[in-house]
Amino acid sequence: MDSNVVVRSSSPPSHEGIRKVLTAIKLFLVLVVFGGCVLLYVVMPTNTYKQIWQPRIRAKANSSTYFGSQGANLLVFTFPIMLIAVMGCVYLHLGKKLNDYKMETSEGKTNRFAMWKQPMLVKGPLGIVSGIELTFFIMFIALLIWSISTYLTNGFNKITPQSAAKSHEKVWEAKLESASLRLGLVGNICLALLFFPVARGSSILPLFGLTSEASIKYHIWLGNIVMVLFTAHGICYIIYWAVTDQIFQMIKWEKTDISNVAGELSLLSGLAMWVTTIPRIRRKMFELFFYTHYLYIPFMVFFIFHVGVSYAGIMLPGFFLFVVDRYLRFLQSGRRARLVSARVLPGESLELNFAKSPGLKYNPTSVMFINVPSISKLQWHPFTVTSNSNLELEKISVVIKGEGSWTRKLYQVLSSPSTSDRIEAAVEGPYGPAATHFLRHDTLVLVSGGSGITPFISIIRELIFMSKAYQCKLPKVTLICAFKHSSDLTMLDLILPMSTTTPYDISNLQIKIEAYVTREKFKDNSMNLRATWFKPLATDEPVSAILGANHWLWLGLIIASSFLMFLILIGIITRYYIYPIDHNSNKIFSFPLRALFNMLAICISIAATASAAVLWNKRSNAKELKQVQHIEASLPRVSEVYNAERELENLPQQSLVQATNVHYGQRPDLKRILFECKGSSVGVLASGPKKMRHEVATICSSGLAENMHFESISFSW
Repeated sequence: MDSNVVVRSSSPPSHEGIRKVLTAIKLFLVLVVFGGCVLLYVVMPTNTYKQIWQPRIRAKANSSTYFGSQGANLLVFTFPIMLIAVMGCVYLHLGKKLNDYKMETSEGKTNRFAMWKQPMLVKGPLGIVSGIELTFFIMFIALLIWSISTYLTNGFNKITPQSAAKSHEKVWEAKLESASLRLGLVGNICLALLFFPVARGSSILPLFGLTSEASIKYHIWLGNIVMVLFTAHGICYIIYWAVTDQIFQMIKWEKTDISNVAGELSLLSGLAMWVTTIPRIRRKMFELFFYTHYLYIPFMVFFIFHVGVSYAGIMLPGFFLFVVDRYLRFLQSGRRARLVSARVLPGESLELNFAKSPGLKYNPTSVMFINVPSISKLQWHPFTVTSNSNLELEKISVVIKGEGSWTRKLYQVLSSPSTSDRIEAAVEGPYGPAATHFLRHDTLVLVSGGSGITPFISIIRELIFMSKAYQCKLPKVTLICAFKHSSDLTMLDLILPMSTTTPYDISNLQIKIEAYVTREKFKDNSMNLRATWFKPLATDEPVSAILGANHWLWLGLIIASSFLMFLILIGIITRYYIYPIDHNSNKIFSFPLRALFNMLAICISIAATASAAVLWNKRSNAKELKQVQHIEASLPRVSEVYNAERELENLPQQSLVQATNVHYGQRPDLKRILFECKGSSVGVLASGPKKMRHEVATICSSGLAENMHFESISFSW
């Protein structure tokens, strides 16, 4: 947590109690439960765990006639993470009430953790890495090294010339088999964490101050490590089978043991995904990368068939929470979003405006995923939300720059004179940070390149709202934006919301805009915005929170109830179907069939509980839908809307123009600009091309200005 002293608007005493409860919940979850899980992974490779702890746990948990051999892993590995997820939802629900009521500003005191948040690594395969991230990354690599070295040491100690001779093997062959197995065990540690960063509505990431979009790089790191370990695991076993004349093992699918064929199919699925993540392939053939990533389904299914449902319990929590999140996204994406209007810019950029429920709240720099079936029925692309949920109660907007094939096609459709009066679209989200941390600084320096300006539009709009709603000091804002062509300068016109009734006062906002056009030395005066309005259908729905205003409480209820339902289903199946076969006959129940029952139970539990929660919340969303329909019925058509908009925005637009300096044919001197910034706490946010973000990170981490606090907003998905 940030230790800055925070000044807020006056609050009732009850909110102090909520803050104490939040602190207690976070300390309990992070220090006790999460700390206990980390300790468990540390001791898991040791003989102490194998010979003392595990037998005692299995003696109690696995003796159950309801869960059988998977009871121990459900208790030790799955239940603690589910507890963190559910309690995290309670934490975020209470925190949302505080964040809605209060506003954070800086008191100017030094944050003792600030140096750990500064970039430590800027260039390299890991990208921009802060001190905290580097510390945890090193600790995680140390855990993997510790695990594999301990596994190998304990495994090799059991291999002697006598034991190898009994199995008709050489010592090195026996050690190769042992090493192959241990590589797979260590790979499962990474797999257990792989799905946490890609659960967009996660209740665990915010406990550590993370968002799903900022955590994608952790998913990339983990994915690479997983595939290195699993590939080595598979290759070593193939070599072992080849040198011991057991190559037939590659086609064995054991019903009561490890299934080699399932493992090979899982590995092949993973390799196909891994190859398409190579940066050059992902950038030039995004569609291939996107579609290939759906192979995570056979990857996980065959992995569970390979290792058995009992051992799969180690990685179950992360995958279970991901499936919950994925199913909720599926339910939301099934709705057709109401696209109200679009503003088309000459620099191959456009703004899409969707109708939204007034109750939908989100923070600046949130991200929304958009699908346009007429372009691609399967592709979903993330875009930063530029609107403000407090200023624009019935509208949510995103800005799209035509930089890829999908975005260029969309721009061509909307900029064409023969554009239809309706375009179908679906959305997922918005997803964003749980709080607005940038308000803790005295000064904000927003450095953008090209379309990287879009998250800063949302920040500026938030400050416009706060300058009206709260009587307190706001940070000074300097926006440094670099564009290739003068036509891109029209993106600055999007800073002010599109309104027909309310002129936005920015006179109380201390803002300075330094715009740089790098490839042109004069202004193109033919640049104009063009607005297009669309006709809605009765089946269209405004963008709304899939679980309503109390989203986090409903999510916690879904996680808890679906997990409980899963345990009940598995308990019934085990007690009345599997247990009689295992204990009343000479047969052992089929491992793959048991794994299939578990996977079906997970899907049924999540689908039933999530669907029920969504249907229950749909009633309240229906009332807001009628309000939005009533508002849209009174909207004027294209010409009168756009002219009225320009008249009403005339005064704030003039203020914005006066605050803007445009520099042609040059690039910003970032080092000079940043070092000239005054204030005890200067928040430096960079968004845009990697080279530009690395340059800003290098300046902030140079140690020449201790008052700078760097944050990167990356679009690398």
